[in-house]
Amino acid sequence: MIPIKSNINCRTISGGVAEGEVLITSDTISFLGNVDPETGIVVEPSHELFNKSIKGKVLIFPHGKGSTVGSYVLYQLSKNNVAPAAMINIESEPIVAVGAIISGIPLVDKLGSDPYTYLTNGTLVKVDGDNSYIKIIE
Repeated sequence: MIPIKSNINCRTISGGVAEGEVLITSDTISFLGNVDPETGIVVEPSHELFNKSIKGKVLIFPHGKGSTVGSYVLYQLSKNNVAPAAMINIESEPIVAVGAIISGIPLVDKLGSDPYTYLTNGTLVKVDGDNSYIKIIE
């Protein structure tokens, strides 16, 4: 069990600091096709997050998948003010990494412990990509 106020170490992919409510899924995400870049709503009917908004959330998912255009979709989400506040992956891959970097979205991965065992939807967390940790706020 993770102490509620302790830092959880991770690897930084894209720097920055953000806080927000967790939106977690065990499904991978293809930003091209799974997420509407105009609204930030997950539009893939078979996805665990179908009809949920990623806007302002700390989006936790295992890793991305699909087309390199997904990086640009993340950038569109940011320009449309419907991007996640931050993202946490089990292990990031280049499509999500590039999208986060060009969009200024903090992205971390390789947490010191499995986030699926202690983070749930609605948990408030801080992602500190500048100092490589996350922290549960409440």
